[in-house]
Amino acid sequence: MSGAPEGYLGAEGRLGGGPSPELVEAGYRLETADARFLHRGLCLADLAHILELREIGVMPEAAARALCREVLDFLATPAEEFPYRPEYGDAYNSRERELERRLGGEAGWLPAGRTRREAGRIALRLALREGLLDCHEAVAALATVLAGRGRELAEVTWNDVTYLQPAQPSSFGYYLAGFGEGAVRDLERIRACYRLVNLSPAGSGGVGGTAIPVDRMRLAGRLGFDAPTAHIRDGMWSADALADAATAAAQAVLTADRLAEDLEIFASPQFGYVRLGEGSSRASVFLPQKRNPYALAVIRGGAGTLIGRAAGLLATQRTPSARTDNWLYAYGETVGAVEAAARLLRLAGETVRGMEVDTEALSASAGRHGSLAADLAERLTMDGGLDYRSAYRIAARAASVAERSAGGGDGAGERSGADDLRRAAGELGINLGAADVEAARAATGEPGRIGAEHLAVRDAPGSCAPHRVREHCRSVEERVTQARRWSETTRSQNEAAAEQLTAAARRMAEGE
Repeated sequence: MSGAPEGYLGAEGRLGGGPSPELVEAGYRLETADARFLHRGLCLADLAHILELREIGVMPEAAARALCREVLDFLATPAEEFPYRPEYGDAYNSRERELERRLGGEAGWLPAGRTRREAGRIALRLALREGLLDCHEAVAALATVLAGRGRELAEVTWNDVTYLQPAQPSSFGYYLAGFGEGAVRDLERIRACYRLVNLSPAGSGGVGGTAIPVDRMRLAGRLGFDAPTAHIRDGMWSADALADAATAAAQAVLTADRLAEDLEIFASPQFGYVRLGEGSSRASVFLPQKRNPYALAVIRGGAGTLIGRAAGLLATQRTPSARTDNWLYAYGETVGAVEAAARLLRLAGETVRGMEVDTEALSASAGRHGSLAADLAERLTMDGGLDYRSAYRIAARAASVAERSAGGGDGAGERSGADDLRRAAGELGINLGAADVEAARAATGEPGRIGAEHLAVRDAPGSCAPHRVREHCRSVEERVTQARRWSETTRSQNEAAAEQLTAAARRMAEGE
């Protein structure tokens, strides 16, 4: 047993010795690093197991009192101050060694009917529950900001873009509120992941249960889980819920990322639509005039990193069942992904909240670069009785005529004149009356002078008509309120379960 640290599990048996320094550095240290977020959950898992073993008469009362006393002390000790030592293996092994040091043989009652894997899985699910709730709140805050800014800017017109090309006049508030709708879907995904995570592995035993008659439902209740996992082997070894959590976290950040991708362009002087607040910007160390949109770079880079983490978790599931491959890295990767997502989403919310919007620059863009063509075609259809494809072809030909007439310079083809429309119709062999032309042009408006009333005709639910934008923003806020009510209730229930569990453990420790 040379080279084994004192009390190293297995050294007295088939291992015959301790771990190599290389195994400690590449494997054990990785697992021990997870103690940062597993510490509290391991304590709660231990307390629930102690109380259960005592309740069914397996653990002697004296051992239960002593173990509760020491584990409660563990719980009161910050993870960074606890003697987690990588040479013993994962966090569980260090805790078992510390209990043996303090209690001697009485510590040997704790592993009865339970593997270290079970304790770790419980602790991971407890940590991931809290991480998902934090991420949920960050998404809710972002959605609230987007809805608020959407309502504020509901009547600000601009040239909406597709492929970054001028598309059609719209509302900038409508544009922002669309990302709020995406955030609401992200809330639903996170809640779905939470339901998968909120199942208890407690009482799993080895591979298919334990002969010790633990009550899995009672254990689940003590730990604040909805229910036990339905199948012990599946519950202990399937990591799909972790991949789902990382994917939901990545998807939530992708919603913010798509907005950040646009805003980096819109914040450039070439567009000048928005200006990030001082707290979201960064100076250049060499170029004095620069105001770099640094927060957007953090969000964009973070989204890519989270996509990689989610893909990595999916890749590690390609393993035969009941292997450590898909779990060894999953603990830190999953919790780290959810934590990173929450940070990035909070940053996105603050960035949008502090962003200055140049409403004049936006409004000046509305209808420019031929983006009234679709509006014109629709008016020709409604006022002139043309089928839309014929109206489309007239508008397209007229825009080309206008551009040629203007010499193709800056601003060419901003709006087709009546002569351009009649000429285009004639070239296409379509009879277009003068009254129809004038009615269509009058209803379309002037580039750079498109007001909110121009958008009001797009009155379908979910459209960019200002009152529809405000209606949608209220809907986002109402759904966020409901989502927050769920998260607040859930968090309170989790805290209450932990308080009840620790209170029962204190009574046991004090011999009551």
